[in-house]
Amino acid sequence: MTSKPDYYDVLRVKPAASQQEISRAYRALMRTHHPDLDGGRADGGDLNRGALLQIMQAFSVLRDPARRAAYDRNRTSTSTIAQGAGPIVIPVRKGAGNVPAGNTIRITPVRWESGPWTETAGT
Repeated sequence: MTSKPDYYDVLRVKPAASQQEISRAYRALMRTHHPDLDGGRADGGDLNRGALLQIMQAFSVLRDPARRAAYDRNRTSTSTIAQGAGPIVIPVRKGAGNVPAGNTIRITPVRWESGPWTETAGT
């Protein structure tokens, strides 16, 4: 079973890196590993190609804010599970109560008969 590489390690940037830092790291690594440039080794063949593909995959994920956010969520969830921390428990309250509003989720009934979705267009 193969695990995905850490894209931040592939690009050699910190997880808090800005888009500009990610772009600069990508360009620098492409110059280093590209076979058409002086940094690319002619004898590197598959090894150089594999590194090049990893760099391109990492950049394609980290340059897009939505894909990066999804990757970060998945990355942190797998790292906490790998460390054995288990799931995060968030208290849930239903309706009115004396539970403090700190880190809770409030569940209320949905009234389907009223709301913006009941108004028909043109009426």
